[in-house]
Amino acid sequence: MTRTQQGIAAMIAACVLWGLSPLYYKALSHVPPLEVLSHRTLWSLVFFGIVLAVQGRLGEIGVIFRARGLLAVMLASSLLIAVNWGIFIWAIQVGRTVEASLGYYIYPLISVLLGAVLFRERLDRVQILSVALATGAVGLLTWGLGVTPWISLSLAISFVAYGVIKKQVPVGPVVSVTTEVLLLLPLALVWLWGIHMQGWSGFDGRNVAAFGDGWFNTVMLMGLGLITALPLILFSYATKRLGFATQGLLFYLNPTLQFIVAVVAFGEAVSRWHMIAFPLIWLALAIYSLNALRQERALRRASRRAGTVSATAK
Repeated sequence: MTRTQQGIAAMIAACVLWGLSPLYYKALSHVPPLEVLSHRTLWSLVFFGIVLAVQGRLGEIGVIFRARGLLAVMLASSLLIAVNWGIFIWAIQVGRTVEASLGYYIYPLISVLLGAVLFRERLDRVQILSVALATGAVGLLTWGLGVTPWISLSLAISFVAYGVIKKQVPVGPVVSVTTEVLLLLPLALVWLWGIHMQGWSGFDGRNVAAFGDGWFNTVMLMGLGLITALPLILFSYATKRLGFATQGLLFYLNPTLQFIVAVVAFGEAVSRWHMIAFPLIWLALAIYSLNALRQERALRRASRRAGTVSATAK
């Protein structure tokens, strides 16, 4: 396989794992979301720690902790990813996977809009059209349902904000996420201690203390580390081999699978307003992605021409 083919295979694998992850969280719907989130934090740290130890890179985490400014940035990103994970887990458990998938559809377009607002990035006409279509679709959905799709917007905005902060972190994704879950670990351990030792209940009044209560619960909770870490590692591998536009196109496999799982496996209802809004968002994404792909190819051609001219001059 060529380098690009390897990247495509890794990206597809990562997105399939992300897209099918609602099946995993649904199987844990008897465990309160905060308990699931705490175990996801704990076992993600264990898995990432093993990966970094094998690679001999654990020392890179110490560099982050010695840089006060960088540590503050990492703390902010850890809180944002915890919010994102928590909302996603809760949405799956209460039967709102369709709204969760919508969040990951609109996230790249919100990212473009935020880049224009915060970083003064100029949008071309195609990007403006894409953002306008998506904004109109969300507005139509809000009007039709009579309620703001806050789950979708919360997931999209928290993930965009997380991405903005991560741009300031000069370390790789595996090291940075390991640091994030390490920073979240005290909160996770306190919550798990309260559940198991003090009988604390979640926001829904349930106390399950699932870990150790049968092999299924124990294995599934420990497996949260694997399903968190593996797609991220695959994604990191893919980003080093693929252009941004190709990554963006393949990423939409993730929310598409989430949507299919919601409708086919979970039997979630799709209203007529969803049936209007989703095609508009898909159209916006298609326009945006094809434009990005065209721009990426144009840059490659220009780069090759520049290289040819330079070689000829020599």
